[in-house]
Amino acid sequence: MASGQERVLRRRIKSVQSTKKITKAMELISASRIAKAQERVAAARPYSERITEVIRNLAAAGAGGDSPLLNPRPEVTTVAYVVVAADRGLAGGYNSTVIRAAERAMVADQEAGRQTALITVGKKATGYFRFRGWEIAESFIGFSDDPSYENARSVATYVAERFESGEFSEVHLAYTRFLSLGSQVVELDQYMPLDSSTLEQSGDQAASADYEFEPSPSEILDRLLPRYAEAKLYASMLDAAASEHAARQRAMKSATDNAEEMIIKLSRVMNRARQDAITTEIMEIVGGAEALRQAQTDSSDLLIDEVNVSDILNAGQARISATRTDHFSSGEQS
Repeated sequence: MASGQERVLRRRIKSVQSTKKITKAMELISASRIAKAQERVAAARPYSERITEVIRNLAAAGAGGDSPLLNPRPEVTTVAYVVVAADRGLAGGYNSTVIRAAERAMVADQEAGRQTALITVGKKATGYFRFRGWEIAESFIGFSDDPSYENARSVATYVAERFESGEFSEVHLAYTRFLSLGSQVVELDQYMPLDSSTLEQSGDQAASADYEFEPSPSEILDRLLPRYAEAKLYASMLDAAASEHAARQRAMKSATDNAEEMIIKLSRVMNRARQDAITTEIMEIVGGAEALRQAQTDSSDLLIDEVNVSDILNAGQARISATRTDHFSSGEQS
């Protein structure tokens, strides 16, 4: 029968094996979703490039001078942060890296005398900031790993309305940019007012911007800038989703490798415990056999001693009988 330690090790090995199956499955799922996320990033890029080109052409026609989404506030009083994280964990340091970067920036703004507002995207960001006591203006959850354009539009609309009303003086966007499967970096970009460098273009591009607009360029630009803000946020969300899947794939691969290593170590310990148990059983069997053999030897010696004593007694009794017989015979003769 297996010893108690061996039974405990068997249960631990089975538990680690079950965990390994889960982490391996999650690794494969994340790997498949990375490819899909990359395809979505590539599919969204032409739209972003085209709307940027149109905005540049409108700027070349003299539009954008009084757009509220482009003009910086004369005084920055409240800085809002849109923090894009994940709805789920098990992604290594993906969530903590972007969350802490945003938190450091907000602390720096508060130390500079500015107020901060927080808009979270993803359950992990919402839970972290709520636990730390930060006031959350609005939270959006449920789509971090597969965002749609409508999700980006809802977040962008909420932020743009408060920026245009003056509630927010600036809006910054914290997310993770996807560079490759092995490299993702945290970005902390200014989101609103929109980067004025978007309207800058080279001399060749300015010369080629020969269009007639109806209605006016300013009116068209006012309509396009919210779409541009939505497209920029959507691209950031897609980058963040791809980064999340890549981080989770690496984390799950590391967990799977660690589980395999732990199984090997526990198997060695269990085999050593089994060998110790077998050795102990063999020693007990050998000891029992030796004790039994010794007991049998002692019993045989005792039997031999009893036989010798009986022979001696029988011989003595025979001699006494013989002596009596001889004495009686000699008496009759006399």
